[in-house]
Amino acid sequence: MNLPNILTAIRFMLVPLFIGVFFSPLENSMIYSVMIFILAGVTDVLDGYIARKYDLVTEWGQVMDPLADKLMQLTVVVCFTIKNIIPIWVIIIYGLKEITMIIGGIILYTRKDKLVIPADSYGKLATVIFYIAILTIAFNPSVGKILIGIAAMFTLYAFIRYSISAKNLLTKSNKTI
Repeated sequence: MNLPNILTAIRFMLVPLFIGVFFSPLENSMIYSVMIFILAGVTDVLDGYIARKYDLVTEWGQVMDPLADKLMQLTVVVCFTIKNIIPIWVIIIYGLKEITMIIGGIILYTRKDKLVIPADSYGKLATVIFYIAILTIAFNPSVGKILIGIAAMFTLYAFIRYSISAKNLLTKSNKTI
C-alpha cells in the first residue's frame, strides 16, 4: 500500500462521513458536508499527482481511484436529490453513467487482458464543473443548480465518449486475441 492508494482508501471512508454529516442536525451541516466533498476532491488530485510524479501507479489504484470518485459523486447527487436541492433528472444522468461505468469497468478489468479506460479531458472537465457546482450550491443554490445542470450535460457527453472508447478498445483487444 503506497501513499496514493492510502489517499484513495481515505476517499472511500469520506463517503459515509459525508452522508452522516449531510443528514445530521448540525446547524451548518451543508457547509461541513461540502467541505468533506472538497477534501475528497483534494485527495483525488493529490493521489493522481503523487502516483504519476513518483511512479507509484498501481493496478489497484487504477481501478479503485475512479471507483472512489464515482462513489463520492453519486453519493452527493443522491443526498442532494433526497433533500430536493437538485432535480431528479440530474441523478438519472449521473446514476446511469456511473453505474454503467462501474459495471463496464469491472467487466473490462476482469478480462484476461485487464482493459482500463483512461479518463479523458471531457470527463475531467465535467468533474471540475461538478465540484464547483456542489460548492456553489452550499452558498448560492440558484447559481449552483444552473452549474449542476451544465455539469450533468458535460457528464453525459463524457459518457458518450467513454462508451465509444470502450467499444474501440474491446474491438482492438478482440482482434489481437
